[in-house]
Amino acid sequence: MHDWSAGYVADIGYTYGYYKELNPLRMRLALLNAGIEPPKQATACELGFGQGLSAAIHAAASETHWFGNDFLPSQAAFAQSLAEAAAVNAEFTDESFAEFLARDDLPKFDFICLHGVWTWVSEQNRQLIMAFIRKNLKVGGVVYVSYNTQIGWAQIMPLRRLMVQHTQRMGAPGEGTAQSIRQALQFADQVMQTQPLHAITNEQVAPKLKELISQDPHYLAHEYFNRDWQPMDFADMAEYMESAKLEYASSASYLDLIEAINLNPQQQHLLAQIDDVPLRENTRDFCVDKKFRKDYWIKGARNLNPLQTMEALRAERVVMSKPRGTISLVLEGALGVADLAADVYDPILDYLADYQPHTLGDIEQALAAHGKIGLQEIVQAMFIFTHRGEIQSAQSEHTIEAVRENAHKLNQHLMDRARGSAEVYFLASPVTGGGIEISRFQQLFLLAYQQGLNQPQQLAQFVWSILEPMGEGVMKYGRTLHGAEESLAELHERAADFLRRDLAMYQGLQLV
Repeated sequence: MHDWSAGYVADIGYTYGYYKELNPLRMRLALLNAGIEPPKQATACELGFGQGLSAAIHAAASETHWFGNDFLPSQAAFAQSLAEAAAVNAEFTDESFAEFLARDDLPKFDFICLHGVWTWVSEQNRQLIMAFIRKNLKVGGVVYVSYNTQIGWAQIMPLRRLMVQHTQRMGAPGEGTAQSIRQALQFADQVMQTQPLHAITNEQVAPKLKELISQDPHYLAHEYFNRDWQPMDFADMAEYMESAKLEYASSASYLDLIEAINLNPQQQHLLAQIDDVPLRENTRDFCVDKKFRKDYWIKGARNLNPLQTMEALRAERVVMSKPRGTISLVLEGALGVADLAADVYDPILDYLADYQPHTLGDIEQALAAHGKIGLQEIVQAMFIFTHRGEIQSAQSEHTIEAVRENAHKLNQHLMDRARGSAEVYFLASPVTGGGIEISRFQQLFLLAYQQGLNQPQQLAQFVWSILEPMGEGVMKYGRTLHGAEESLAELHERAADFLRRDLAMYQGLQLV
């Protein structure tokens, strides 16, 4: 029988995650910071899109024409159903990498992205991915790829291999991947209780196992239990990318662009003396014990001079995407936790607290009187808060207007789905061209508000009328509340927060 799954877990679906790095609009800030002109975003492709939520949101909330593949038919069908709900012309298929590569009807792409794919497929499939990039990426186009690094995973690789061996050798036929994973975790925990010397010598092993035990088997199946799982270092990745004429442009993990929170002065000085990019990045990963890289690669970089760079940065639009009162000035980098200077960062956050798009130049002019806040400080603030999802890049007014209807159609579909499921907790913003995290209850509150209900007790009753007939409860502090009185009281409190704190932001982001 043909092994159509190629060793990849196929009997258990991936989680319904959204990954902000796959939004092509997000790359602009990183590339401009590197002095590179970002490409246009007419066409984009996601390889191995999982459930396809990211690709569908980006197709609905932007003018970019999206394509993508995932070899699991159920996942491709879900992604296509979202595109149909949004009434957008996106093409999401269940073709393998080989089948996708063989097609001669695909356009050239400005952006090709793959998240959670590279480490978890065979070498044969990695070669097919590179052949696809060589064939289908435009000159000037960008590739985003994420992968586990050999440096950061060296201690954990034997534990992962032990658990995979348990599923392969001890898993009973027909019991399913999820049950096999639970048994493998139990076995690894039993091994750990014997105080193995490997775990004592490698202090990351025991905490990692504890973390894995607490996670969803659906996530673990695709993250750790495939046949193929190959972390690699940056230099190895660079060799693959060079075969497609790609050069390293920037990290897509924006905190990596702020050296002071990740590297001590001696490390910064050492890295500044290394001209060779693969050696410098490998050395940097060694210094910070990097476990997971997210990188942008470009085919034919168009370099900007300093004046062009500053002018382009000043023209970049951003919008706040988390309630102002929830944004912390505590920042965690590789060197530990640091407090951000309130006299620099609070004025920036306060200016954006109207939840409307503003250019970095607007912020610079508005805060000129503060003295300490110039373009450099504003760009650094964007790296910090964009990394944490609290600020996002914003599209032009023309684009927002053009995509609003499609984004709203998708959101109506997702909010209707939230009546019976908490699986999808993102909606599409025509302002950001991407996804906004919003819990099931918040989605249901939005549904109620759309129907003219605007008092906390009305919103609470609306949600309870959905939950109660299905026998669902309301969780608080890890405990399911009992009875209508307790549940309605908690829902009332959450609804009041929604109206007081969250609604203005959702309206600014034009989720409805």
